[in-house]
Amino acid sequence: MRIIEYNRDKAVAYARRWAFGRNPAYYDFSYIGGDCTNFASQCLYAGAPVMNFTPDIGWYYRSLGNRSAAWTGVEYFYRFLTENAATAGINGGEGPFAEEVSLADVRVGDFLQLGNAAGDFYHTPIIVGFSQGVPLVAAHTNDAFGRRLDSYAFQRVRCLHIIGARKQE
Repeated sequence: MRIIEYNRDKAVAYARRWAFGRNPAYYDFSYIGGDCTNFASQCLYAGAPVMNFTPDIGWYYRSLGNRSAAWTGVEYFYRFLTENAATAGINGGEGPFAEEVSLADVRVGDFLQLGNAAGDFYHTPIIVGFSQGVPLVAAHTNDAFGRRLDSYAFQRVRCLHIIGARKQE
């Protein structure tokens, strides 16, 4: 497998294009639990176009009935990206991978996950810019582009820095 670079510009361009609309290639989950992680996955795929079709633990979307939990679920998205990073090397899985970093270390194209005090995370926006050091995000469900992170009500945040993606040769 080879590692490909994550194209942050393409991820943000996708977010800009679809923040207030829905790409007809993907189901809109807004009314059945929320569309935020589905949108985050679409943005990530625009910048790292490699899916992982491993049953149960992969990250992929073919249709509403043929997709991974990591494509649409907040916790599964986090687990896929961080565990895929942890298995780098001989056993590394195909697809994007990330590491959890501090808010001070995020970049445009990275992802945030917002949570409550108990540690339940419920929202996955993509960082599309910064204003005076505050991340500006794009998201679905409550559609946004360029919304200040500090305008959200949350108790915890975790940050996913996308490192790259692995692709079969």
